Amino acid sequence: MGVYLSERLLHNYEVYVTSRKRCSSCDDKDSAVVFVNGDAQDDDFLKHVIESVRPDGIVDFMTYTTEHFKGRVDWLLKGCEHYVFLSTYRVFAGQVPLTERSPRLLDVCTDAEYLATDEYAMAKARQEDILRKLVLKNWTIIRPAITFSKARFQFGCLEAWEVCYRSLAGLPVIMPREMMDRQATLTWANDVAQMIEKLLFNGKAYSEDFNVATSEHMTWREIGNIYAKEIGMTVEECSLNEYIEVIGSRYQVMYDRMFNRIVDNSKVLATTGMSQKDLTPTTLALERELQSFKKAPYYPVFIVSRLARIDKIVGTRIPMNGLTLGQKEEYLKIRYPFLNNKVMDFAERAIRKAMRLVKKGV
Repeated sequence: MGVYLSERLLHNYEVYVTSRKRCSSCDDKDSAVVFVNGDAQDDDFLKHVIESVRPDGIVDFMTYTTEHFKGRVDWLLKGCEHYVFLSTYRVFAGQVPLTERSPRLLDVCTDAEYLATDEYAMAKARQEDILRKLVLKNWTIIRPAITFSKARFQFGCLEAWEVCYRSLAGLPVIMPREMMDRQATLTWANDVAQMIEKLLFNGKAYSEDFNVATSEHMTWREIGNIYAKEIGMTVEECSLNEYIEVIGSRYQVMYDRMFNRIVDNSKVLATTGMSQKDLTPTTLALERELQSFKKAPYYPVFIVSRLARIDKIVGTRIPMNGLTLGQKEEYLKIRYPFLNNKVMDFAERAIRKAMRLVKKGV
């Protein structure tokens, strides 16, 4: 979302983006965006940026613990004219369609174990409540649904390094059979950016919350067909328990992806003067992004352990070329747990020897 939002805001504003890692854009002297290198989770760093830049608006894409947010929200609001807080549609329970007044999990969930956590959806809901209790009212809460972009492609809970990497390598992905026909809402990041742009400094948006998503929806099976057409994705159905073991995010699976997710976006459309016709059809936008990605695939995040767990279920193996020695060792230990320590030690020694030979040019 931030990539598209920055491009849009440049037409009318100076745009500053904090970035923990130095990227090619950070050193691009021709870029109109000013990249400030540093960790925005660090209060001292971010306070310094705000004091230096004196921004009119802040669009906050950060993920916080509730305690951290509570400690910084006051000076964030005081540091700008308009503060836009990114929450998530995941705060909602299973009502269809989702309006801004739909019941939230924090308020209606009876799962005591889940309520005791500060998991993403719970944290965002609590942080919404913190904003509402403040004297300052120069904030807006926005709730994207699942958003796809240049290197952001989800299928269920799988991310691009699983969906696209495996598909382009000719390997299947997994999906619980119970999830395949659940309804999902996927929105193109550029359309979400358009909504955010029109909410920023919009007097009608102050101290309000908005579902920033398309009203389109389709089943994961239908979404899978788009991936199949564009990147050759194949799906092997698995059990829900197997899937949760791979993903490791039980609450995201059970309290989001297993719900039918259909969004009512009438409030944001009315406030911004937009209509559903101003949003790109999901199928068309997803096809365009995938076609662009295929020309130059890249994976900002690459978690070998999850790839290994998928391979363990479907009986496949990812290519070893391109992996670091540490990634290979991690992969083999998860993919082949039946191997005893002696065999694993032998395999690791063989990998290390091969790596040394490669370095020597043998």
